[in-house]
Amino acid sequence: MTQGRVVVIGVGNLDRGDDAAGREVARRLRAAGERHAEILELEGEATGILAALEKAETAFLVDACFSGAPAGAIHRFDAAEGLPAHTNFSLSSHGFGLAEAVELAKALGALPLRCIVYAIEGESFEISKPVSAAVTRAIEEVAMHVRDEIHALLRRE
Repeated sequence: MTQGRVVVIGVGNLDRGDDAAGREVARRLRAAGERHAEILELEGEATGILAALEKAETAFLVDACFSGAPAGAIHRFDAAEGLPAHTNFSLSSHGFGLAEAVELAKALGALPLRCIVYAIEGESFEISKPVSAAVTRAIEEVAMHVRDEIHALLRRE
């Protein structure tokens, strides 16, 4: 097992359709028995994300986004390289969310050594709507990718 803290942070609102994507990935990992990472669910408020990143060596942030790509498209970013400006992570009611938390963590020198952002392209963020079929398929795929990356880290150490 890695010596440093590994955290998976699923971001989103369970009552707003595809916005639940990040939290559903966290739930899939937890249900699969992933025990090599601390798995958290957050609604997306930046200070909560910053607190969750504290003292982590590796972090995986998973959230829904909207960039105009087809629903269910999966984007993977290394947060140290920055997040693309055309990808909107601020779909929740919080105006200061994941992208701002990553930039603030970088400015404060608090970004984990490895910080990977998975963004799942959503199509419906309406209140009380279910997660779309395209995003449901992407949730399964992202959970598998995150699990594979965690286990690859373990093999390197």
